[in-house]
Amino acid sequence: MIQRSTLMRVHMLLAAFVLPVAIMFLVTGGLYTWGQKGSYVTETVELPLAQPIAGDEALLTGLVTQVLSDRGLQPPSGGAKVKKVGTSFLFEWTGADLDIELEPTADPFVAKLKIKDTTWYRHLVQLHKAKGGILFKYLAAFFAISLLVILISGTLMAMQLPKYRGQALLAMAGGFAVLLTAILLS
Repeated sequence: MIQRSTLMRVHMLLAAFVLPVAIMFLVTGGLYTWGQKGSYVTETVELPLAQPIAGDEALLTGLVTQVLSDRGLQPPSGGAKVKKVGTSFLFEWTGADLDIELEPTADPFVAKLKIKDTTWYRHLVQLHKAKGGILFKYLAAFFAISLLVILISGTLMAMQLPKYRGQALLAMAGGFAVLLTAILLS
């Protein structure tokens, strides 16, 4: 069995270290649940084309990358995808700083490009949604593992003390019951 002093130290240091990340995830996740997603500053550009475009993801990614480069912008940090829209398509490329939408127009030699620059709060929401770069993804994974360690170490500390063991087991059973109820009723 792990000594309580070791559990307390791990619990305390991890909790203090990941508290700033936890606050960001709590605020963005809590507000997102209630519809607060942040906003964009959007620029719409009519893009002249040498030839009509089709829904080829690689071709569209290259085209958008070139347009962004010409404007001095980095491509979005997330993934690109092509969505079917009726008989047409919409190319989307999302990231922490920029969201891009490209779609054909009635004129086959003109496309409509939307460059959506995230506000500071939307940037945090995008990070929460795993649209950031690799460094933030590693931080988020570390946070998730740390949170699990904090919860396990707190539970183990409670289980080591007879006066808290029953309360901890009752709280855990209540937590499972509320989770299952919420899942079944949602």
